[in-house]
Amino acid sequence: MFGGKAMQVWYRSRALYDTVMRLLNSGRYDAALEMAEQIPDDKVKAKAFSKIAVYLAREGRDYREALERAINVTSDLPSGDATKALMSLAFDFLSLGLHEEALRVAEFIRDLSNRSKIQAEVALKLAREGKVSEAMRIINDILDEDVKTWAMSRMATTV
Repeated sequence: MFGGKAMQVWYRSRALYDTVMRLLNSGRYDAALEMAEQIPDDKVKAKAFSKIAVYLAREGRDYREALERAINVTSDLPSGDATKALMSLAFDFLSLGLHEEALRVAEFIRDLSNRSKIQAEVALKLAREGKVSEAMRIINDILDEDVKTWAMSRMATTV
């Protein structure tokens, strides 16, 4: 599985992540942010900051610092891990109705097809909410032609 040092880093990261979640659930947001900063594994650290940002957003609190940290740590991850982490974060914000934040997170996704998928999902959600012109503006900004075509056809059945 892992070598000794890598295993220690993973276990330490996991323990700190679990502590961050407990702090978050008990309303100790600043302590959760501080603890997340100490996580040695960047993949786990990015996940912790993402969870904090989404949790704070759901609570109606200021999540910008946690979001910035999540994006910064994610940018250091290998491309595939970064894409997965950012897509997950974007979908979490979309599920909270924070369309602009979902689009902002998508801007950091280097993989064009996956960035386009987030844009399409945001546009379709806006169309379902009756914001058709805003949805069309987003669809027109999609660079992946296949995803753009898919989004257009889906929107036709949504409106």
